[in-house]
Amino acid sequence: MLNLSHLSSFVMLQQTGSFTETASRLGIGQSTVTQHIQRLEKSLGKQLVFRDTHQVRLTAEGEALLGYARGMLDLNGKVASLFGESRLRGRLRLGVSEDVVANRLTSILEDFIRLYPLVDLELTVALSAVLYQMQDVGDLDLVLAKRHLGETHGRLLYREPLVWLARDPEHVLARGDALPLIAFPPPSITRRVAQEALDREKMSWRIVCTCGSLSGLTAAARAGMGVLVQPRSMAPTGLKEIPAERLPVLEDVEFVLVPRRGADAALVEALSNLIVAKIAPQRVV
Repeated sequence: MLNLSHLSSFVMLQQTGSFTETASRLGIGQSTVTQHIQRLEKSLGKQLVFRDTHQVRLTAEGEALLGYARGMLDLNGKVASLFGESRLRGRLRLGVSEDVVANRLTSILEDFIRLYPLVDLELTVALSAVLYQMQDVGDLDLVLAKRHLGETHGRLLYREPLVWLARDPEHVLARGDALPLIAFPPPSITRRVAQEALDREKMSWRIVCTCGSLSGLTAAARAGMGVLVQPRSMAPTGLKEIPAERLPVLEDVEFVLVPRRGADAALVEALSNLIVAKIAPQRVV
């Protein structure tokens, strides 16, 4: 019989493409992940993973196993939920800021619906400020979003710097006119931080692209339209960080979890613990 822990490492490895990242997300050692894959391969008598210095990818046999592995883990989660002590059920409304969605939300959602199949999870993706407004009127139970430095609401997950990004920094900065900004619409936190930093240095700027979707902003930046501001760890591929001496230093941003007062405490705690396990340990403040 296949070991579920081995299958869990296998599925996570496919998601991350990295033994190091898999170990971090599962909270185990990298050597343990390696042992799980090796034992899984030995039990099946097939090579499941190609390994080289640049990437980790599944073999044809690994691809064939993937769907079955996910199904077994999903079934195990449903059985545990049905017959376990908690048997959580109900509805939980989660709000997540746009940039987090593009980064690491998928694995969090996969694990939650697998572990708590009786919970109806509703997801809203929007700007951080919009999510807080929705929560204030009772439309969201838990928010994963950004906050300004100095604000105290929510449970701090981690803090990191915002950076200026462009496809070709030298070309953008050599234009000599107002700095072209690519930004979320108000009340975006990153937009406000960028504008205030430029205003403090009396640098002129203009908005050349506004979009509520990070994918839209990224497309504009990759096309060379202007400069985009994002947390450093969430910088989209194809964009380069502009050296700190070329533009004003941006303040850090904090990512927080904010539960709604009156929300189902057990449901909020279950999802919050999962988010903390997958996000907070990777970025110690």
